[in-house]
Amino acid sequence: MSAAAKPLAPAAPARVPAHVGVIMDGNGRWAAARGVPRALGHKAGAEAARRCIEAAAEAGIGWLTLFAFSSENWQRPAEEVQDLTALMRAYLKTEVGRLVKDGVRLRVIGERERFGEDTARAIAAAEAATAAGARLNLNIALSYGGRAEIAAAARQIARRVAEGSLLPEEVDERLFGGFLGTAGMPDPDLIIRTSGEKRISNFLLWQAAYAEFVFQDVLWPDYGAAHLAAALDDFAARERRYGVRLG
Repeated sequence: MSAAAKPLAPAAPARVPAHVGVIMDGNGRWAAARGVPRALGHKAGAEAARRCIEAAAEAGIGWLTLFAFSSENWQRPAEEVQDLTALMRAYLKTEVGRLVKDGVRLRVIGERERFGEDTARAIAAAEAATAAGARLNLNIALSYGGRAEIAAAARQIARRVAEGSLLPEEVDERLFGGFLGTAGMPDPDLIIRTSGEKRISNFLLWQAAYAEFVFQDVLWPDYGAAHLAAALDDFAARERRYGVRLG
């Protein structure tokens, strides 16, 4: 039986990470392997995202950040970008009710304004509608890039220093983190990447300083609760050192 065909109920690991980030990779290769348009790969990827969200909530994960659209994705062919943005808008329309029912609070990090005023308003409305969700905090990274996020934070701090409301010696790691899109959120304990690739791809660069990484050889549209359970089991078996040499 393949991993994708295993029962959806994840096994409870001994230690559950508070925050999991997922680099959802492999939609295009999934579509190419089946000889179907890439748009269908992205649609199947959205279904996998729904499964992952449900599984994360069942596993007791408090925070889940899904890397859905990177700042580099704007360089893809115009037709594919249009398909991706249309899928995102459709998701906002169809999934908000489900998120509210399931107690999931949605937040979007990244340059939402690049998607246009109408989409930015739809994002804000979805965030407001789900604001009472307490079961799972779901972050969707859209038009997001870690370097751009750090640069934007540095600009904000520089403006505060220039206007005299902040002293340079007051700038430390804690203060800097408050200017990031994830301000007030815990740093990720675990970052998962699918499709067999082993790189971070500009995702949560500042926040991932002490995250554990799990790379899984499964294309994102095939991802299910069994795969998340395997990643959580891997995480639970590790000894986290936070940069401290223990032996």
